[in-house]
This record gives sequence, C-alpha cells and structure tokens, in this order.
Amino acid sequence: MNYWLMKSEPETYGIDHLKKDKIEPWDGIRNYQARNMMRDGMKKGDLAFFYHSNCKVPGIVGIMEINKEAYPDFTQFDENSNYYDPKSTQENPRWILVDVKFKKKFNDVISLHELKTYPELEEMLILRKGNRLSITPVEKSQWDFILQLV
Repeated sequence: MNYWLMKSEPETYGIDHLKKDKIEPWDGIRNYQARNMMRDGMKKGDLAFFYHSNCKVPGIVGIMEINKEAYPDFTQFDENSNYYDPKSTQENPRWILVDVKFKKKFNDVISLHELKTYPELEEMLILRKGNRLSITPVEKSQWDFILQLV
C-alpha cells in the first residue's frame, strides 16, 4: 500500500464535499509530476490525507482512499471547462485522474504550522520549502505519526 497527500482548496472542493459525495473523480491536475504519481504510483486501496490549501488554516483535514486507478480526465476534452486542453485528444489524452472515496474527517485540522513543529516529519515533502505540488507521496512512518496526532 502507498500513502499520499492530496491538496484541494476547501471552497473549490473540500472534505465536506467529499463526505457528501462519498466518491469523486480527482480532476483538474495539470502538473506532469503530479499526473505521473497518479498514473504510475496510485493503486486502488491506497490511502491519502485530504489537505486543505490556500485557506486561512491550511492543513490535513481527513483521509480518503483511492477507489479507482488512473483513467483519462474528462475535463481536458470539455471546451467550457477551466481544465480544457486543446492539445489533448481522446486517442492520446495528456491528463488523467483517479477516483477518491471518503474515509474520515478529522475533528480538528492538523495545520501546516503544527506539522512543521515535529522533527519526525521534517522530511515530509509538503514541508519542504518551495514544494507546491498538489499530490505528494507520504512515507509510512510519517503516515503513522500523523495518525497519532488525531
């Protein structure tokens, strides 16, 4: 099993949206490195922290599960979508997505500020200066440590 951290802005799509929807395509990824992690690394059953970004208190707010492995992101073909990509074709799609399934919402946010205070997490990619990827792998030891904080 692999572990991940996946970011979303809570106003766009937050943990409460996923809790209501139960299962949702994680669409709109337009970074090749993040795309490759979804395509090559994510497997059905993997777990991911849901991370609220670009908000008053950014941090980990819950857990979701990869429910369906990578397949073409339908938004790349929709001319009315913010994620439309005219260079992408049905025969050769450039962008993919995975389906995620709600598992748990935490009672409190584990804030980015709090995460930075633990030496056990100093190698966590989300904490590295300049890291802006919306998807990052999480080491099992980091995953287990963070679960102890809940």
